[in-house]
Amino acid sequence: MKEGIVIKSTGSWYTVKADDNECFECKIKGKFRLKGIKTTNPLAVGDRVHFKLQNSSSDESGEQIGIISKITPRKNYIIRKSSNLSKQAHIIAANIDQAFLVVTVAFPVTTATFIDRFLVSAEAYRIPVRLVFNKIDRYDEDQQRQLDELIELYESIGYTCYKTSVKENIGVDKVSDAMKGKVNVFAGHSGVGKSSFINTIDPNLDIKTKEISDYHNQGVHTTTFSQMHEVANGSYIIDTPGIRGFGVIDMEKEEISHYFPEMFEKLEECQFNNCTHTHEPNCAIKTAVENGEISFSRYNSYLGLLEGDEDKHRLK
Repeated sequence: MKEGIVIKSTGSWYTVKADDNECFECKIKGKFRLKGIKTTNPLAVGDRVHFKLQNSSSDESGEQIGIISKITPRKNYIIRKSSNLSKQAHIIAANIDQAFLVVTVAFPVTTATFIDRFLVSAEAYRIPVRLVFNKIDRYDEDQQRQLDELIELYESIGYTCYKTSVKENIGVDKVSDAMKGKVNVFAGHSGVGKSSFINTIDPNLDIKTKEISDYHNQGVHTTTFSQMHEVANGSYIIDTPGIRGFGVIDMEKEEISHYFPEMFEKLEECQFNNCTHTHEPNCAIKTAVENGEISFSRYNSYLGLLEGDEDKHRLK
């Protein structure tokens, strides 16, 4: 029996890097899928697994394939809602030291709602997140102002933010330095420049990239599955497919405000222990929004998560 880490997942096949650094193509043992896992993928990149080698019956060369029989308990994972209605969620990556959410205010647009949903999910699993505001070389005056407002907001909450441009090689070294010695996941919409960013950090990786659609101003999916790369700076990067939507899974409504750090600080000031911060009197959260201590956009994101949709809401 061998042990290793999943470095690539295509859905039915998994590339596992064994502890002796040799890589094997592996499949899941049949019974493994039947243990009540409510996700579209029982295994994710970053998972540590146990596997046994056997000869492939479909390969005349006798090449050995691995049969995965056990997964080591995860310390954390990043999860999103799945488009597969029969399942609840899709695990993007597991056993992560930190996540970098790549954001663009244009080309394509990343909304504050999307940022907040990612941050809440990461907070729930205690994954530190750094925000990378990319393509700063392309923004006009209004877009630059919007960028600065977003950075001011998220830095005030406690998130580290970077201004970057892969094209002009601005800020890339700072991100690279922050990655060293860690397992890092890069996430964001298609077209924000994740793969280009990773290629700039380590050109030897040569990850496939493609320009965003000029007609739709949206990204084109070039990364179709998650993959872990060993980087020259001594870190690991998990490159993920572009995410169009992001939902929070398996979270009780009364817990959601706990994952907004600026709200969590004020929860004890509310009159009611079970305050939903929507209609109750003497709510410290609503008062903080009215006073400008908590961002209106963050409160809107909270309400959207509370109600399970992405609609815009107003403070009542």
